[in-house]
Amino acid sequence: MTKLTLGTHPYLLGFEQLERMLERSAKSGNEGYPPFNIEQTSQNSYRITLAVAGFAEDDLAITVEDRQLVIRGRQSDAVEERLFLHRGIAARQFQRSFVLADGVEVGEAVMENGLLHVDLRRIEPEPVVQRIRINKG
Repeated sequence: MTKLTLGTHPYLLGFEQLERMLERSAKSGNEGYPPFNIEQTSQNSYRITLAVAGFAEDDLAITVEDRQLVIRGRQSDAVEERLFLHRGIAARQFQRSFVLADGVEVGEAVMENGLLHVDLRRIEPEPVVQRIRINKG
């Protein structure tokens, strides 16, 4: 018996990219730093919130790469000059990735009280009915 996947199912044509996106999101890592929330703020909008205490806006980079939202954080080296007697606040670099569906666009990003908010919105496409003409052979 042959195992069917999204990319090989006979009625699902062109979904190979979806299968690759699922694999990529599974490989993106399950590390817990920094912690984050995802909330639905309306019917067509979402907000990702990351706890980035200790990071300045210049320490963070937000990019969209191949339908994937990537948030990176790296603190400046000025912290290395300080002598800590106890260091309990994490200051390591991080990368968080979120796979975006077609039609989801990144809006604005806002830093507030040690939290980075990234707003997303879904753009609903206009329904299209296309009639295909049959040519005589």
